[in-house]
Amino acid sequence: MNIIKCVDKAYEHLNFIELADAPVSALQGVSAKDAELLKKAFQVDTIRDFGKLKFVKWAAAIATLAEQVETEEDKAKETLLDDALEMSFPSSDPISVNSGITRIEVAPEMVNASTDHQNSLAIDPPKKGK
Repeated sequence: MNIIKCVDKAYEHLNFIELADAPVSALQGVSAKDAELLKKAFQVDTIRDFGKLKFVKWAAAIATLAEQVETEEDKAKETLLDDALEMSFPSSDPISVNSGITRIEVAPEMVNASTDHQNSLAIDPPKKGK
């Protein structure tokens, strides 16, 4: 977040702790008259007081949750998309995804286990010296 876009020019140089203790009128768009009304209505003096105001928290939570809720149109579109994908690639038929592989034409070459196996010593133990 670019703090310069949030506060008046006179407060741009302050750190967050100092800004929290600044008057509400330090916020861009909040006039001195607005700050007086907030103080009268909610006993809000500082940005910190305003941020802790339960009504502000409730409003922010409701606004955030409202953005998360799907409309009926969104749900219908998702259902149609799911149905279309199911018809194209049925989940019960994984073979349809790799239908080009039907059988192995040539058997793989056999690997000599005594020379190319992780446990080759266990398969063909070394002979003890003569």
